[in-house]
Amino acid sequence: MKEKKKEEEAVSDGCGALLRLLHADKTQSQRYVWIFVQKPSTKSNSAQAHGANLNIVRTQTTSERHEPEILVNRLRQHPICHQILKKNLNSQLALMTEGNSFALLNQLEDILDSDPLIDEVGFIHPSQFVTLNREAGGSLASSVQTTPQSEDGVLRPRVPEVNSSETVFWCRDHKLGISTQVLLPLYNAAKHAFMASLERYKSHSSVSAKKDESGGNDMSSCFSPSLNILERELMKHSRALLLLSCDFVTAWNSRKLVLSKKNNVQIFFGELFLSALVLSYAPKSESSWSHRRWVIKMLAGKCSNLREIMEKETELVTRIVEKQKMNYRAWNHCCWLVSYMSEGQVLEELNRSRDWARLHIADNSCFHYRTRLMLKMLEESRDKESLTGSPGHSAELRRMWKEELDWNELLIKRHIGREALWLHRRFLSLCWMKYFATDFHDVSCRSYHKDSTSHEISVFMNNELGLVRSCSTIRDNDFEDFQAHATFSSTYILWLIKHLSESLEIELQEKLPLGELKTIMNDICPEKLFLWHSLQGTCEST
Repeated sequence: MKEKKKEEEAVSDGCGALLRLLHADKTQSQRYVWIFVQKPSTKSNSAQAHGANLNIVRTQTTSERHEPEILVNRLRQHPICHQILKKNLNSQLALMTEGNSFALLNQLEDILDSDPLIDEVGFIHPSQFVTLNREAGGSLASSVQTTPQSEDGVLRPRVPEVNSSETVFWCRDHKLGISTQVLLPLYNAAKHAFMASLERYKSHSSVSAKKDESGGNDMSSCFSPSLNILERELMKHSRALLLLSCDFVTAWNSRKLVLSKKNNVQIFFGELFLSALVLSYAPKSESSWSHRRWVIKMLAGKCSNLREIMEKETELVTRIVEKQKMNYRAWNHCCWLVSYMSEGQVLEELNRSRDWARLHIADNSCFHYRTRLMLKMLEESRDKESLTGSPGHSAELRRMWKEELDWNELLIKRHIGREALWLHRRFLSLCWMKYFATDFHDVSCRSYHKDSTSHEISVFMNNELGLVRSCSTIRDNDFEDFQAHATFSSTYILWLIKHLSESLEIELQEKLPLGELKTIMNDICPEKLFLWHSLQGTCEST
């Protein structure tokens, strides 16, 4: 038993010595190869016992290098060292890695503190750092490197040599790059630091609340850190964590917890800046957009320049959707902003978004944003009617709606097979029929207006049928766009007739060639004939 124990101690000492050597020399361009000469024996001399019969061969002719973690994984495969490594070296390696991770976290937080104007963050492969610095026209002085600089294995920052694999951070012109190689340990360290700071903050808040309730004077509070220090720690660690994990909801909520107790407007503007920084690498992060809306709600009651905030928000969304198309969350944020916009801003946004929609006709989210803007204008017009008592919508709004219909028809004829255009037309047509073609609101007056509006509705529907006929011709069977175009047009007209029959209670069966619609549906998309049967039942019931 004693011999076996000595044998294990020898192997443990040898493996530990190997790890220390590798860790201390990790900056050198050397490759380590280890060989077990024979099974460790208690008869080995002191040098062999210290080395545990591990012969370390250094090859100076290659630049290949293995990290200690890789070496340990290979050592685990050896039957003799496996148990020793499992008992002893795992904890040593864990401590070493943990220390490195927290050093990386401190370095990241120092970079963020030293350059508060960083507006973009990205994750970079280690091989790209040299290229970045070359394109920037400078040396690697703008990059930050973390390598062991002492025998105790503590990571310390220094100006790096020209070696891209050693660089973990790159910061220049307010742009921050983080090496993908350190994301996992950096995230683990940030999460651990954040959770610890959150626990301390909640504990301090709980003690303070109990003290206020009791009215006593707890001497232990004299030795506890102040609330301001705990808040700074929590905000600092949550910021680093959110740059690594954008949808860490607890981190966002912790920031809300701190900010909700503040009255300084600049702090909230800083929070908008942080949210924009997170969105620079995660433009579809729902948590980031949601937090941004919360901040705007807080600012709405604290500052007077809400118009300027709305302008900057729409500019931010425009930049983001240009980089990444089909971003529903970004456009949904714009839709939410509409309720805070003035009448003039709504009109400006409607004109500005038209150019963007014209170039991105497949992006349904942009057209949904235009829908929200137009509904806002319609609501404001109806509010004015209720105040003035004059019925009917303004001529300007009617003209604007007609222009949108004509523009939409032009896009439909120009771009084949784009469903977003047909969906937008559903909204435009239904609102036109309900609020402009009929223009009656009082139920008692409907019988009087029915005859006068019926003709206008029939004219509009005949025009829509003409559009459907022109789009129902499949010119080329080799491409699916023409087939999709015909299908979208047929389902559009059926949807419109069904909704008009239900909401306006107008008999359309005699005024429209519904038999022709059935023929079109049967020829183009027979699988959707159930829509025709549903429409027929609706018309018969009215």
